[in-house]
Amino acid sequence: MLETTKFDVADYLDTEELREDYLELVSKDGTPEELLKAINDVARARGMAKTAREAGITREGLYKALSPDGNPAFSTVYNILHAIGYTLTPTPLSKRV
Repeated sequence: MLETTKFDVADYLDTEELREDYLELVSKDGTPEELLKAINDVARARGMAKTAREAGITREGLYKALSPDGNPAFSTVYNILHAIGYTLTPTPLSKRV
């Protein structure tokens, strides 16, 4: 029987350009849950300990905030985004591609 491994997008987000494109796509076309998952994927690609340290939270807190059952405060998401090198930029819906 053929054995396969579980696909993990974080394994392929090995450049800043790929991480940027991924977050941009999900932020435009995804749900809030998909965006949190994408942020989680980018944080894991960069390193969770490093991301947590730069966001000012514990590694365990980062895992919890970005888990499928997590419901992080806006300030937590904001700090995590800054830690991974991004910011939120409101764009009018009429200008979305």
